Amino acid sequence: MEQKQKDPLHGVTLAMIVTFLQEKYGWEELDNRIKINCFSVNPSIKSSLTFLRKTPWARKKVEDLYLETISKT
Repeated sequence: MEQKQKDPLHGVTLAMIVTFLQEKYGWEELDNRIKINCFSVNPSIKSSLTFLRKTPWARKKVEDLYLETISKT
């Protein structure tokens, strides 16, 4: 029986991702890595989540950074 690849984001919420990245990098470094205003202008978890939930391209960049970061640990 062939095993299927698991989605590495399965069970991980966007809030968990943003919180993890903010704690690991801080807002300034997140802004350096991903140029989106929610990381540079009055950043907060809540405002970032609001923006990322409405903006698929930005969410993809954040998810990609998360996957890249956890693969290095």
